[in-house]
Formats: sequence, structure tokens, C-alpha cells
Amino acid sequence: MIIGIPKEIKDKEFRVAIVPDGVRKLAESGHSLLIEAGAGIGSGIFDREFESAGAKLVKDPAAVFGEADLIMKVKEPLEQEYDYMREGLILFTYLHLAPLPQLTTVLLDKKVTAIAYETVSRDNEFLPLLAPMSEVAGRMSIQVGAHYLEKEAGGRGVLLGGVSGVEPGHVVILGSGTVGANAAQMAVGLGASVTVMGRNPARLAALEKTFSGKIRTRLSGRAAIAEEISRADLVIGAVLVPGAAAPKLITREMLALMQKGSVLVDVSIDQGGCMETARPTTHTDPVYEIDGIIHYCVTNMPGAVPRTSTFALTNATLPYAHAIAGKGLQTAIQDDPALKRGVNTYKGILTNREIALEQKREFENIDTLLSLSAHRIH
Repeated sequence: MIIGIPKEIKDKEFRVAIVPDGVRKLAESGHSLLIEAGAGIGSGIFDREFESAGAKLVKDPAAVFGEADLIMKVKEPLEQEYDYMREGLILFTYLHLAPLPQLTTVLLDKKVTAIAYETVSRDNEFLPLLAPMSEVAGRMSIQVGAHYLEKEAGGRGVLLGGVSGVEPGHVVILGSGTVGANAAQMAVGLGASVTVMGRNPARLAALEKTFSGKIRTRLSGRAAIAEEISRADLVIGAVLVPGAAAPKLITREMLALMQKGSVLVDVSIDQGGCMETARPTTHTDPVYEIDGIIHYCVTNMPGAVPRTSTFALTNATLPYAHAIAGKGLQTAIQDDPALKRGVNTYKGILTNREIALEQKREFENIDTLLSLSAHRIH
């Protein structure tokens, strides 16, 4: 199979979808790899390293998309890449389609089979391809939040860890999954007062045990959230409903409860954000203020630490790419239920229920489509 790796073009997106060792392993299995020149520079990976591993460098992104059977990316295609989409192409990347109806339409019209990293899901609901970037984003959320709490950055002037004789800052984390747990770990490490809110009592109990009583937990509800954010210095939005838009847990009216100069970091922004006032921002222009509350809503947070993120992401995605390239698309998704759940569009048909509900579209079960394809072959 021909595997293409284009250079990412999202603002300040320095990650790349593969590392040289991944190229080497795929090339040794007989696959051809086309990599856009300069794709790895932002992650500290030079063209010569990819070439030495067995890749062919291509200067024109149109050639990468045009010749490849499988495109591996980090972020969703942007509008200037829509013309590269074509029938028969397999796209393997983070998609977050729920808030992106225009991209969904393009993928359907061009009959692209799109597999989203964030919806590849095992039977226990673990998201193996989202987890490494959730770890990065969770930890980064505390770093950036602590920075914007500084007075010169527009914040309240609070040091999250406090000092002797002065109470620490208070961090409220909405969500008890991978992002929330990693945010809690960083916040506790800084010495902050931390409250984690979630809907799953068992998960909250597990976190309390993990952190040996160093955090508070509360079941999530409108009244409880309102109470907690009223005394928070930093609020982290860490809510995820796989494939679907994030629920709006903090309304515009609730901002009035918060202390001026406090900070909201909405890691859920890829899925539309869990705060009503959240809108996507970039690393170039990361924050804005509403009612005296600083909002940080960058959609590709891990892109700021590309070397760590690129290697962590490739560790997770490479086995799945190997299966798709080695077995072929249909066999690979039939053999692996987790990968099958990652299929968002299949040859021009929407296959993800949550996206269909959010965008009010029709969808088909992927098993039905695979069965029809098998009958046609026979």
C-alpha cells in the first residue's frame, strides 16, 4: 500500500503523523511511504531521517494526497485541503467531525473512508489513539492556565501552588477521564487545591484513591458546577462524549458567578467545547475575555509540544496503520472492533451515529455496509 504523510498546515501545528522508526517498520513490510518535504521539522525530525528509514520525499502536497492509498495525518483536513479529497482515499487522523458539518459533507461527497483517531474505541470504552494526546492536553491545561492567571497575562495574579501562609489557587476540573486525571496530576503536583467533577461515581472514587485524598471529587450537576466555579481560579473543561458534541456545562449566565480574572481552559473545544462561551482559538491568538473571564480554547494544544506529542501519537497509531496497510481496509476493520468503531465515513456514507445526530444526517451501520461489500465480492 502507498502511505502518504502530508505536512500539517493548521496554525502552529508542528506535529507529524509518523516518526522514522514507524517509516522503517512499514517499509520493511513492503509498503511505500510518501512524505511531504519538511513535514517533520517542527518535531525535530529532518528529511534525511525519513529518507534513511525508507521514505520518498515529495515537495508537492497534492502529489502526496494524489498518489497515496492511505493518508495519515494529525489534524482534520482544512479547507485548502478539501480539493485533495477523492474517491477511494483512506484518511486516518483526528477528525472531530461533530462541529464540522462542512468537512463531513466534503468527505461524503468525495466518497472518502475516514477513520478518526478519537473514535477508535475498545470494548471497555478505552480510546487508545486519543489517550496519548489527552494526556498531553490534560497536563498542558494546567501549565497554560497557570500562565494566564498571572497578572501580566490578564489574570487574577494567583500562584496556583500558593506559598507559606497563603492559600493555594483552586482548580476545578470538569471531567474525570484521561484529560481530567492528567490535569489533576499536574495541579496536585503544583500544590493547588483541586476538585474533580464527573458523572461516574466509581471513576471519582478511583481518582480519590489514586490521589490519596489530595483531591476533592463531586458528582457533576448544574448547581454543583455553579458552586464550584464561583470559587475557582482555574476551570478545566475535560468532558468527552466520543464522536458527539460536548455538552454545555457552563452557560454564559454562569460567568457572572466567577471571580474576575479567573481562567477557563476548554480542552473539549475540538468537540465544540463544554462552555457556552467557548469558541476555537489558535496558538497565535489563544485567548479572549468575556465578562472579565479569560478563555483559552486552542483546538490543537498538543501541537505546542510537538516532539513529545509526535512520538507518543506514533506509538499508538502505528499498529493500526500497519493493519490497514497489511490486511487492506475491509479486512482490517472486520478483524478489529476498535478500529471499526473509528470509521466515521465509509465510501460516501456516514457511519457514526453521534455525528449523524449532531448534524441531523442519515447514517448506516458499518457492519451492514461491510456485509453488502462482501456479498458484492462473492
